[in-house]
Amino acid sequence: MALRTLSTFPSLPRRHITTRREPNLTVIYRNPTTSIVCKSIANSEPPVSLSERDGFAAAAPTPGERFLENQRAHEAQKVVKKEIKKEKKKKKEEIIARKVVDTSVSCCYGCGAPLQTSDVDSPGFVDLVTYELKKKHHQLRTMICGRCQLLSHGHMITAVGGNGGYPGGKQFVSADELREKLSHLRHEKALIVKLVDIVDFNGSFLARVRDLVGANPIILVITKIDLLPKGTDMNCIGDWVVEVTMRKKLNVLSVHLTSSKSLDGVSGVASEIQKEKKGRDVYILGAANVGKSAFINALLKTMAERDPVAAAAQKYKPIQSAVPGTTLGPIQINAFLGGEKLYDTPGVHLHHRQAAVVHSDDLPALAPQNRLRGQSFDISTLPTQSSSSPKGESLNGYTFFWGGLVRIDILKALPETCFTFYGPKALEIHAVPTKTATAFYEKELGVLLTPPSGKNQMQEWKGLQSHRLLQIEINDAKRPASDVAISGLGWISIEPIRKTRGTEPRDLNEAEHEIHICVSVPKPVEVFLRPTLPIGNSGTEWYQYRELTDKEEEVRPKWYF
Repeated sequence: MALRTLSTFPSLPRRHITTRREPNLTVIYRNPTTSIVCKSIANSEPPVSLSERDGFAAAAPTPGERFLENQRAHEAQKVVKKEIKKEKKKKKEEIIARKVVDTSVSCCYGCGAPLQTSDVDSPGFVDLVTYELKKKHHQLRTMICGRCQLLSHGHMITAVGGNGGYPGGKQFVSADELREKLSHLRHEKALIVKLVDIVDFNGSFLARVRDLVGANPIILVITKIDLLPKGTDMNCIGDWVVEVTMRKKLNVLSVHLTSSKSLDGVSGVASEIQKEKKGRDVYILGAANVGKSAFINALLKTMAERDPVAAAAQKYKPIQSAVPGTTLGPIQINAFLGGEKLYDTPGVHLHHRQAAVVHSDDLPALAPQNRLRGQSFDISTLPTQSSSSPKGESLNGYTFFWGGLVRIDILKALPETCFTFYGPKALEIHAVPTKTATAFYEKELGVLLTPPSGKNQMQEWKGLQSHRLLQIEINDAKRPASDVAISGLGWISIEPIRKTRGTEPRDLNEAEHEIHICVSVPKPVEVFLRPTLPIGNSGTEWYQYRELTDKEEEVRPKWYF
């Protein structure tokens, strides 16, 4: 019986009727209202209703359609696999790039230069065998490069050069590169500890520090106060520093007078950092050779008494040297128990300091090692035996040479005027009549007038090309008139009428209220005119504290020692 004939018996009783079976086909009849289901035993295809076989439902896909559908699915799968492969390749490249960055993090703990094994003359060079051994044992952070080893043994190897300065070969790092390394500070939340050298206050102040640090809070630290003359009252120095800082319109949290050598004032800085860091990393910032590495070593030594993390960090400390730009890259130090980092940053190179124009061999002569002792000159100390000496009882017509780096011509001064020089002892001061000053300089440069010293330094020396005429007003004859600061060297205190025991300064007439001098220095060294720094016992006597308003008292930063 055919399937179509079987479907025309609606009144058959409710029982199974077995018909002639075709191979692999079973037909079951249950109810007139129930569709007859046909199922293939051999194939696992879904059941097909009889109405679909009769052509009343959607037609089943043809073999061609199935083939086309399979091909489309296969192509789609190929596209998906291709995209997955691209994603994997991209992730792999990101991992490789991350590894490259990680290798650059492995830096010399002495100077911060990335470790490398290819160029002997460049910073960060280490022996390949030693490098591989340290790398195998994950000890790259404990390595020091060859340049730092030489610096630690007293060799003068510069890394930062300026206009006319020693190039340093492949170890030269430009000021722009150093500023680029610090440019990220303005975009991070950090606590800035700014260092200023009291011996070179104006030259190392970093007037445009906001361009580097943005709106981050600043703690101002004055270094090397142990070099000030004996008898100096730190109350006067602290007030003087705050006054000058307020004039520069630089808002700071506090001012600290410190000495990395004697550790004076360092504990106060440590307490201030712990109070103000508030989960932020701490960056030590300052001009080249201002004493950042020495300060960090002193800070770690002070913090180690209470913080075991700081005690452990003392094992690998930044290198200290007289070379400007000893630190070439940020050095990360795990110094805080809370997990924040301490960073020793590269010294910001200032082209207007003397260190930028002298040879590396002469750099130690610019760094005072002991307390400053002023060398005073008035009319009674100058030679008058020569026929070329100026006539009269005055400094008018005399010239001072401060080594071969500074020339000061006295154009107008009082008979009692005294010039006191504060700077490194290695630079001798010579006074000669102005008429013979030029010939004296040409003859004695490199001999009596050093630095520069040596044939190589003499060949590179370009002379005293920058001249500045200064007119110094005298407001009070009982007090020093002003300081003339030479960037990177020291300063000259000008006392209109030198006070002697048992005498009082005389009254000045109208023509005696100004002192005129001409200062000549190498380009591009700068000369600053500033209020006199109150040093020594005499500074305590004449220094006057300014009366402050309530508003000034509120915004004025506190200073600590």
